[in-house]
Amino acid sequence: MPVLYGLKNCSTCRSAIQELKAAGKDVTLVDVRESQLDFDLIDRFLREFGDALVNRRSTTWRNLPESKRQGTPGDLIAKHPSLMKRPVIVDGELVTLGWHAAARARHLGEWARSPD
Repeated sequence: MPVLYGLKNCSTCRSAIQELKAAGKDVTLVDVRESQLDFDLIDRFLREFGDALVNRRSTTWRNLPESKRQGTPGDLIAKHPSLMKRPVIVDGELVTLGWHAAARARHLGEWARSPD
């Protein structure tokens, strides 16, 4: 069963959930603002995606003072979970970041929509 880490109000996360459910997958949403991510999970995501995990184009990033942007990616995401690029979808050993054509294809296979 896939677990989607993101925000319940994020349109990309909602789209991913809808498409996964339409493909018959019972997806669980973990809202990273409501459920504190533990450091082991953040570390796993950082090993998979590196600095790409930090969304430097987000409103949260733009509103952070320069002095607070200097932490490690793991510390930044632990303190400001909405800085995490989303969604991160974990389905067994498969872990993807974002909801683009490649992520759709990996999670949906034949159900995948045409490329972005």
